[in-house]
Amino acid sequence: MNAHHDAHGARGARPDARPAGEVTALSETGQRLPAEAVPASSGRAARTVVALPGLRATLLAPAEGRAPAGHRAPGPATLLCLAGRVTLSTAGRAWTLGRNDLVPVPEERHRLDAGTDALVLLTVRPD
Repeated sequence: MNAHHDAHGARGARPDARPAGEVTALSETGQRLPAEAVPASSGRAARTVVALPGLRATLLAPAEGRAPAGHRAPGPATLLCLAGRVTLSTAGRAWTLGRNDLVPVPEERHRLDAGTDALVLLTVRPD
């Protein structure tokens, strides 16, 4: 599986996306993901919760201490930490996020490390 696409929800994230105008309960969807992340070879689980033309939102549950290889975002993106603690880093900078912290994802190569089991919402505008 391509970590670049999986991490950003373009491929590999099981789509549970609802049609436009439908409500998605992130807490319910997110409760299932951490249990799936631990045994996964990638160390994370993902669900695409919104898939609209030009916009994709994906819940990611990275397991503590396991991170995918570095990658680039497929377009402008933000990362919102919903639970746990994660660090988004590039070669020259790092951002540690706790619950309800939001950061724009840098365009350069980056990685996401989980300091604890975590749940994050990645929103991407694919180019």
